[in-house]
Amino acid sequence: MKALIFAAGLGERMRPLTLHTPKPLLQVGGKRLIEWHLEKLAAIGVREVVINTSWLAEQFPAALGDGARWGLRLHYSFEGDTPLETGGGMLHALDLLRDGADADAPFIVANGDIWTDYDFAALPREFDGDAHLLLVDNPAERPLGDFQLEGDRLRNLGQSRMTYTGIGLYRASLFDGWRALLGDALGTERTPPRFSTVPLLRDRAERGRLGGSHHRGRWTDVGTPERLQRLDATLATTTHT
Repeated sequence: MKALIFAAGLGERMRPLTLHTPKPLLQVGGKRLIEWHLEKLAAIGVREVVINTSWLAEQFPAALGDGARWGLRLHYSFEGDTPLETGGGMLHALDLLRDGADADAPFIVANGDIWTDYDFAALPREFDGDAHLLLVDNPAERPLGDFQLEGDRLRNLGQSRMTYTGIGLYRASLFDGWRALLGDALGTERTPPRFSTVPLLRDRAERGRLGGSHHRGRWTDVGTPERLQRLDATLATTTHT
């Protein structure tokens, strides 16, 4: 199985820390944020990881190299000076993700600016539909959540919606018919196109083709300097106790 790590964002909420360092390369708990993911992926047998880049893109290969230190082979999917958002970025990286793999094979996706104690080995090896998303209880900054979990299916509406972690399994089939679905949405006219996965995921949830599971452990969207500082302090405490 291959994996994609989203690392192309501008990190505007994290400034000034991200003026000279991409957010996934910021240090927390003694290592770069993205390195926590790389270690977890290598531990479950993933051997090829695609990292999408844009802002300060040259720093990623300089910091991570070819991935050999983790037993990985890293591929960099450069999106240009303007990030393509999650949908455009994933679509842009599909050739690398599908190279040498079965057309229907799922791949792991993880946001490069989150931290979690989740074990990627817990992701299902088989699932129905076009994607399977990992959810957590809503943090204070996202009280309304994203999806309702009913069994192993995700719904758009519900009284107990939970928050999408940025970790999931995806298939290329998520992009079947994406142009017709998005119509003339801003960014779709570009080459390569720029758009979010959210409308695609909402459509699949509506059609019963979006699965999910609940992580009850630790998870942080490291979106601000304050959250980064708190997480770093927490990890320092737990590491030394």
